Amino acid sequence: MTDLATAGGALRRRPKQRAGLAGALPVFFIGLFFIYVLAFLAGPALSILFQAFRSSSGDFTTQYVDQLFGRFYAKAYVTTAALSAVTALIGVVAGLLTAYQIQRQSTPGWLRNAVNSFSGVAANFAGIPLAFAFISTLGTQGMLTLWLKALGIDIYGAGFSLFSFWGLVLTYLYFQIPLMVIIITPALQGMRREWREAAMGLGGNGWHYWRHVGIPILTPSVLASFILLFGNAFASYATPYALTSGLVPLVPIEIGNLMSGNVIADPQLGNALSLGMIVVMGAAMTLYTLLQRWTGRWQKR
Repeated sequence: MTDLATAGGALRRRPKQRAGLAGALPVFFIGLFFIYVLAFLAGPALSILFQAFRSSSGDFTTQYVDQLFGRFYAKAYVTTAALSAVTALIGVVAGLLTAYQIQRQSTPGWLRNAVNSFSGVAANFAGIPLAFAFISTLGTQGMLTLWLKALGIDIYGAGFSLFSFWGLVLTYLYFQIPLMVIIITPALQGMRREWREAAMGLGGNGWHYWRHVGIPILTPSVLASFILLFGNAFASYATPYALTSGLVPLVPIEIGNLMSGNVIADPQLGNALSLGMIVVMGAAMTLYTLLQRWTGRWQKR
């Protein structure tokens, strides 16, 4: 009887031990995640904050932050913000229309799967490979450029240049539009068919449905997507650097020049530029979070 009681107690303890182990694993991985965030996000951000207000001798100074409002670096921020806003706006409109079209019931399943698969790949295809692909296609000796020239269309003679502001806009759209398709698809899938049927049953038409139901519901998601695309473009470095080599003044490129340049190296000023970039990205992410909460309230209704 004693052996049976001991065995029974061991069997009762075993599920508790397994439950304790299963509960400890999530805590362990969450702890690793926070350590990762502190080491590679919070730590560098705090270091940039302190270094931006610190002179080469270690004294407190605002001279580097004051330079951000000078003509040259202010222009870099304006150009970067303009590039991000233009590509985000075009990406939102084109991506929304594309996602809406492929989510319609009349769209073939193979086309929907193809667009979704391409979007997943293209949204992450950036950097030097993307720049090389566009140079090979639309550069001065690119394949498409030469084909058009053979047809009598000289796009560079007409004023187009891949290595300019609008060339960067065209390049950024390659990953901005697919990213918008990925982001907005869940919101479109959350649109219930009963809402349209109710609008039609009350005597409305398609315009009334979109005016009073569809657009108000999608607006928070669309605005949040715009902010996310804006931040995605604002932080891009490798693609514009490979295309323009600094000819277009952008904040990430100027930071790279100051932090690692052999001629104009100035780490303190680079930290100040990075601090300004953190402020812009922080504001964008704050707005994105607020809009996501607004979207969540709509989806719960």
